[in-house]
Amino acid sequence: MKYVKADLVFPEALLKEMQKYVHGEMVYIPKPKGIRKKWGEASGGRMNLIRRNEEIRHRFSAGETIDQLSDCFFLSSCSIKKIVYSKK
Repeated sequence: MKYVKADLVFPEALLKEMQKYVHGEMVYIPKPKGIRKKWGEASGGRMNLIRRNEEIRHRFSAGETIDQLSDCFFLSSCSIKKIVYSKK
């Protein structure tokens, strides 16, 4: 996260109002909720997990066992069960 000088960003009236509450300290201003990205959206990690889980479900429905999937995807049998028995 990079820092920006407030006097270059905010209008003078807003800056003076903010100075009433914060005196020379750093303030974090979060993004609005609609703009924030969820976990893994920027890096693609979320999509990778979705694809992996779809493949696990497909292979399970094609006849592979929980133990085979566990060995193949390096997950515990409990994790595989959660994936294949979830309501997706």
